[in-house]
Amino acid sequence: MEDDVEIGANTTVDRATMGTTLISRGVKLDNQIQIAHNVTIGENTVMAAQSGVAGSAKIGRNCMIGGQAGIVGHITIGNYCQIGSASGASRSIPDGSVMMGNPPFDAARFRRANAVFRNLGDLAAKVNRLEKEIAKLKEEQ
Repeated sequence: MEDDVEIGANTTVDRATMGTTLISRGVKLDNQIQIAHNVTIGENTVMAAQSGVAGSAKIGRNCMIGGQAGIVGHITIGNYCQIGSASGASRSIPDGSVMMGNPPFDAARFRRANAVFRNLGDLAAKVNRLEKEIAKLKEEQ
């Protein structure tokens, strides 16, 4: 652990089996976070409560990880990345990405998809109604 690291209550940082578990300068870890063995967290990264990072993952500097987000082992999260709460990162994420979902994808696309998802019942009913109208028009021809 380097200087100015803050670790919240009930957060666990596992020691490395081989190599090093590194929490870099200025990292802020909220409560109830699991950091597994051989993980590297870059400078000034913040992680919200109930997040988890599996073994040998690497998180870049100046990242923001939302609450209950999970990061699988042996992947790299680039610098300046943001991962939304309850997201599950299962592949490496390039520098500067803003991701949400499980698996996470671009946050703007996620918000648009979520808006459509909330209206899915109405859209399905409309499609069914339109299909019936089309079938009726075909019968009349």
